[in-house]
Amino acid sequence: MHRRQLLNLLLVSPLFTLPFTASATQIRNARLWRSDDKLRLVFDLSGPVNYKTFSLTAPERLIIDLSGAGLSGDFSQLVLKNSGITSIRSGHFGKADTRIVLDLATPMQLTSFLLPPQDGQGHRLVLDLTSATQVPHPIAAAPRPLVDRAHPKRDIIVVVDPGHGGKDPGAIGSKGQREKDVVLSIAQLLAKRLKREKGFDVKLVRNDDFFVPLRKRVEIAHKHNADMFISVHADAAPRITASGASVYALSEGGATSATARFMAQRENGADLLGATSLLNLKDKDPMLAGVILDMSMNATIASSLQLGSSILGSLEGITSLHQKRVEQAGFAVLKSPDVPSILVETGFISNAQDSARLVTARHQQAVAEGLFLGLQRYFQKNPPVNSYMAWVQEQKHNQA
Repeated sequence: MHRRQLLNLLLVSPLFTLPFTASATQIRNARLWRSDDKLRLVFDLSGPVNYKTFSLTAPERLIIDLSGAGLSGDFSQLVLKNSGITSIRSGHFGKADTRIVLDLATPMQLTSFLLPPQDGQGHRLVLDLTSATQVPHPIAAAPRPLVDRAHPKRDIIVVVDPGHGGKDPGAIGSKGQREKDVVLSIAQLLAKRLKREKGFDVKLVRNDDFFVPLRKRVEIAHKHNADMFISVHADAAPRITASGASVYALSEGGATSATARFMAQRENGADLLGATSLLNLKDKDPMLAGVILDMSMNATIASSLQLGSSILGSLEGITSLHQKRVEQAGFAVLKSPDVPSILVETGFISNAQDSARLVTARHQQAVAEGLFLGLQRYFQKNPPVNSYMAWVQEQKHNQA
């Protein structure tokens, strides 16, 4: 039976009416409210839990599977009117797990994370839902005059790509540490920090442990009209003594070092992507199309190198650097002709010292903060047209 058919069968089967067995962790309560442009659903838990999320279509649903968790509360008190959620269902799943199904009126994107006990509250699973249909943001519109009070003040769109995932664990450390887990944690922390900063919006390529092809990662950046794409990694190196963070941008020519070439070959695998497929140039003369692509790519690489330098400067005070300059190579995931794109190696999981730091919550938080500061400094100097940050810079210039 097809996996999707099996999932659909499970969601409508009688198992959703069976009573729950005793479980180590209980879902005690649920809370729902709107915050800015998103809907937040919080499940209060009696303890820590492992969970997975995925979506289904026709009809639209979001599924949350919580391992070893039972349900002691209910969702009847939640006010779902105008929330985009038409109903919430739950049931016993597997031996001692709980499945929660959110029936949706329209497609929605999900960002999820766990919170430990703090400020008098216990363990929580947080689900942030946003509309899957976003209004396109202009990329190269002419700047409005300073006297125009209708300045768009749009958010800067950052797409954060946690490398690997699902069937692709990435590099494995000597003690079994998996790259895909480390970079997902760092990417989620970076996304959380960006969301707190006025003028930024962030999209995660993946917010759970699933595989995304390289082509799809680049397409996601284009779908959201991203101003910047950052791919987060913690790879292995040919030499176990190799350590420290490094930043890579695309190179149209050769790699700038043997390490850069090795990293690109390792990441690309068989999932190589031709950049020409990402621009709509079908109606152009082939020679003209080539010129347009070269101009776009050259400008984007220049911006990527500036962005990479800013990131390196921020990471220097947090961790050692493998290279103090931005390296370049032919990474498939960076081949976006009109979106500045960088790949950050937060360290080498093949190195014992790097690996020991990378798996700690404190170091992951510090790295995420360093990435954020590098992004912020870059965009303060290079604010996208019509963005809130461009408006702030205009006001400062006007007051000077």
